[in-house]
Amino acid sequence: MDSTDTALLLLRVVVGATMIAHGVNHWLGGGKIAGTAGWFTGLGLRNGVLQAWASVVTEIGAGVLLVLGLGTPLGAGAVVGVMLVAGLLAHRKNGFFVFKEGYEYILVLAVAAIALGALGPGRVSLDHAFDIAVTGWAGGLLALGLGVAATIGLLAAFYRPAPAHVVGREVDREEAR
Repeated sequence: MDSTDTALLLLRVVVGATMIAHGVNHWLGGGKIAGTAGWFTGLGLRNGVLQAWASVVTEIGAGVLLVLGLGTPLGAGAVVGVMLVAGLLAHRKNGFFVFKEGYEYILVLAVAAIALGALGPGRVSLDHAFDIAVTGWAGGLLALGLGVAATIGLLAAFYRPAPAHVVGREVDREEAR
């Protein structure tokens, strides 16, 4: 195993384990599914319980795929999608820095996932063992494209923000546009 394979293994395992821990926390941590569902609803997503479970399954599933190096661009794309949704709905308004609840941390995870898609999983992976690795521009663009497409689909289907308020009065969604 050369240094590139070691670096890719380290990156896959750290990003993957982080995603697994994040998913488990949404499932079993503090507020459990109910708390996660409430948080998603507060961000403007309909069907909070469905969103909570979808998040848990996506985060844990993506993490497992990355740790194993199996379907690496798919796992990476799932990470990009989760981070893009989080960035758009929860962190963008807070600016860059993580200590202000900004998007710094999620940007690093998303870019690391795209890099994994482009560089591939390395030789210490199931993708390599099964000779199914998709790397280079194809892998990077696949990870990015899947993440963006999933984000657009999720937001189109489930994002319904609270009505805007204009000068102290509530305005319906059509008037607010």
